[in-house]
Amino acid sequence: MTLTPKELSALRTTAVEVATLAAERIRAKRAELVATADIRDFSTTKSSAVDPVTIVDTLAEDVIADELQRRRPADGMIGEEGHDRASISGVSWIVDPIDGTVNFLYGISEYAVSLGAAVDGDVVAGAVVNVATSAVYSAAAGHGATLERAGSVRTLRANTLTDPAQALVATGFAYSAERRRAQAQLLTHILPQVRDIRRMGAAALDLCRVAEGSVDAYYEHGINSWDYAAGTIIAREAGAFVMAPKLSTPGLVGEITYVSAPHLAKSLTHMLEEVGAFRPLNLQG
Repeated sequence: MTLTPKELSALRTTAVEVATLAAERIRAKRAELVATADIRDFSTTKSSAVDPVTIVDTLAEDVIADELQRRRPADGMIGEEGHDRASISGVSWIVDPIDGTVNFLYGISEYAVSLGAAVDGDVVAGAVVNVATSAVYSAAAGHGATLERAGSVRTLRANTLTDPAQALVATGFAYSAERRRAQAQLLTHILPQVRDIRRMGAAALDLCRVAEGSVDAYYEHGINSWDYAAGTIIAREAGAFVMAPKLSTPGLVGEITYVSAPHLAKSLTHMLEEVGAFRPLNLQG
């Protein structure tokens, strides 16, 4: 299925508007909850005792599902919190209502709404909105990537760095203790060979940081399609090198998502290959 430039632009606009609406609802609901109680009282757990989901996650996904149904009723949707609607149009939305829920709970300004539009297994448009700062990252295939913040819009371009030893690399860690242990062991081989490591806690925003140049690369094993869908199209349209699992691949398989500034990619990829970073960290053996 081939989309016209106008159709791709329309998907990007939808992603931005729906993600922005959800971010507004999240901010309002969080303010309401913290005014009366500890917001952590409104969370439960999913895959492990340290993997939280809040009533705000489910509220935000409901808002997104309803708005997409209203605007584009023939499109499908896959949401982290359970929404699953088959596509009639050929377009499916991959949605993370709050990426960085732990940050959301602790009041750390690094959590986001992420919406990616996929066609034939490829993400063709998307938006990531930092809820706390209102920064809006967006892209569509062939249309470039932008950041809109405080009323100004700028085109995103990844850095031009070439030396891994000077690279600031973002990463993340799983909720599973077993996978965390493996990720930590891998990090001991990577950290001495780069400038430094950053762990911000929201994969969608880490991908956008590569696009804007505030980090030089990002890698993480075992994240799901809703974590990386929108971020990868934004990074790719900013000129970054992008390696990601197929959208249908479960996070449990443990494949790597890896994004790098373009001129850094060859040497950094070689270094990561040497330390075994491209082998899946598979919890199922």
